[in-house]
Amino acid sequence: MPDAKPQARVTTKTGDTGDTSLFGPGRIRKSDPRIEALGDLDETQSAIGLARAIATGSMAESLLELQRALYVAMSEVGTPSSDVARLPQRIDATAIAELEEHAASIRATVDIAARFVIPGEDELSARLDIARAVARRAERRVVALADAGQIDGEHLLPWLNRLSDVLFVLSRAVEPGARPARES
Repeated sequence: MPDAKPQARVTTKTGDTGDTSLFGPGRIRKSDPRIEALGDLDETQSAIGLARAIATGSMAESLLELQRALYVAMSEVGTPSSDVARLPQRIDATAIAELEEHAASIRATVDIAARFVIPGEDELSARLDIARAVARRAERRVVALADAGQIDGEHLLPWLNRLSDVLFVLSRAVEPGARPARES
């Protein structure tokens, strides 16, 4: 009989008094701004997953890659500054450039009009717009952490800003009636 994989421990009861731990020593209150930011990033992760659940092909793959990168961002926010060197991966200038290239490649295929958007043209674009809005909220929480000196926002802040840009252009690209980009 093959070895059984260890089961995840879901109920630890260590948070029953309102504290939780970060990736490092010590505990903090669940109302701490860092935990609020992590919650919004987690919600962003779930919102992207909701869109990925109905996406197909390269769109689904693209959303999965965004989710994987978002976990890296979450690990930075969830790690005390004194322990950040322990992280195996961090958001860096390359990660920002990759998101910029991704947005540019989408923009090259679809004409995105300069207009306010009313979400809901179809289910996938609406789900992507929800993910974008949640990502913007998470970004505001992370900005507050950077402003308070709790995290290094040098790469994380631009990356989060680009994440919502990518979600915006993806949403516009999948809308019914999206027009191909005009040749220059």
